[in-house]
Amino acid sequence: MEQNRRDFLKATGLFAAGGAMLNPVRGYGFNSAVDETIKVALIGCGGRGTGAAAQALSTTQNVQIVAMADAFKDRLDESYKNLTAKKYKNAAGTVVDTKLKVDVPDDRKFVGFDAFKKAIALKDVDVVILATPPGFRPSHFEEAVKNNKHIFMEKPVATDAPGIRKVLEIAEEAKKKKLNVVVGLQRHYQANYLAAIKRIHDGAIGDIVGGQVYWVGSSPWMKERQPNQTEMEYQMRNWYYFNWLCGDHISEQHVHNIDVANWVKKGYPVSIQGTGGREVRTGKAYGEIFDHHTLDLVYADGTVISSQCRQFEGTWNKVDEAFVGTKGRIDSFDGKKTILKDYKGGVIYQHDDKGDKNPYQVEHDELFAAIAKGEYKFADAENGAKSTMTAIMGRMATYSGKMIKWDEAFNSDINLFPDKLAWDASPKILPGPDGLYPVAVPGKTQVI
Repeated sequence: MEQNRRDFLKATGLFAAGGAMLNPVRGYGFNSAVDETIKVALIGCGGRGTGAAAQALSTTQNVQIVAMADAFKDRLDESYKNLTAKKYKNAAGTVVDTKLKVDVPDDRKFVGFDAFKKAIALKDVDVVILATPPGFRPSHFEEAVKNNKHIFMEKPVATDAPGIRKVLEIAEEAKKKKLNVVVGLQRHYQANYLAAIKRIHDGAIGDIVGGQVYWVGSSPWMKERQPNQTEMEYQMRNWYYFNWLCGDHISEQHVHNIDVANWVKKGYPVSIQGTGGREVRTGKAYGEIFDHHTLDLVYADGTVISSQCRQFEGTWNKVDEAFVGTKGRIDSFDGKKTILKDYKGGVIYQHDDKGDKNPYQVEHDELFAAIAKGEYKFADAENGAKSTMTAIMGRMATYSGKMIKWDEAFNSDINLFPDKLAWDASPKILPGPDGLYPVAVPGKTQVI
């Protein structure tokens, strides 16, 4: 039988002398009386951060945003405006006063490169949402764990190998402190993936001997350079196109599909080779990243999973995964098309997606339910880091034209992050006199 909240507190030693209860959602080092409101700080107020905050507020728990932080004031202000314009309901389904869900006075709105530290340090904050560009994720994750916060952090969790090693180190600290960590690889919270992959792992289609994973679609947003912007501000505004911030779209976007391959294979590639380049997006505004990558992911048992990601307008699109086993196959994870088949055409399993919930919402529902109950349930950071490392390894392979092995990629000391964060400081990659940025050249670019 599930422990009730008071029993959990007794069992975990969260009762103070004399029987006063310590708040299980506060983490270690807090001694306030139990407050049923789970208070959240939003770090990174762009579209994904705002969306994640709204999803946290849409759970059935009593959640309140009490602090916000971003490098840019206009982004924070826009996020605050959007969050306070929404209608929120309590567990009974009744619309509540927005102030009960979003209460962020001006002295809890923090702007600048160090804004995250100020928001995370607030003593009444229980949970932090980390949704800045991924290059900042390792340092923000470290700060959150140091301050004993439960965490929702978006994928990917780093942009280079030193960042991955940092995340894995901090993940162990989070486990020791029993801090829940959910990473926004939401397919792990999606009903059809959970049902199908459980059956794959149970042997429904035999041993996995091959597969394909895809994110092939169109280009996302792009920000043109504005007058009087410093180079640092320009790259921060146009972050998708710079590797220290984004990691290339193979990491920022295709990590979802690569992660599914790792999940199905119950491991990570031992080597990757592939090709890529800039075929369509070649202008100054597109920074340094490639617009296409094609990879072979080679696993320890010799299985090869092929991987494609590209961002071309007006071309065939596909965001999906398929796998071949010794006894059958799955050709799609698209809702009702999630079908495990044998080689005689028989259906082993077909998913009924009626009633399936939005996985972006489910990951927050489950995280905040666990926190409300005082449960330690989620430790997603390790897999999030290793699947991100797989994507980084793929980038290394396409940028260099070499076969890249896991150990050499993981131990790389190439650090993409600037030596100094300030608006007048220079990132490590700068444009030439023609305004174009240096781009990787396979056969010449060093990635290890």
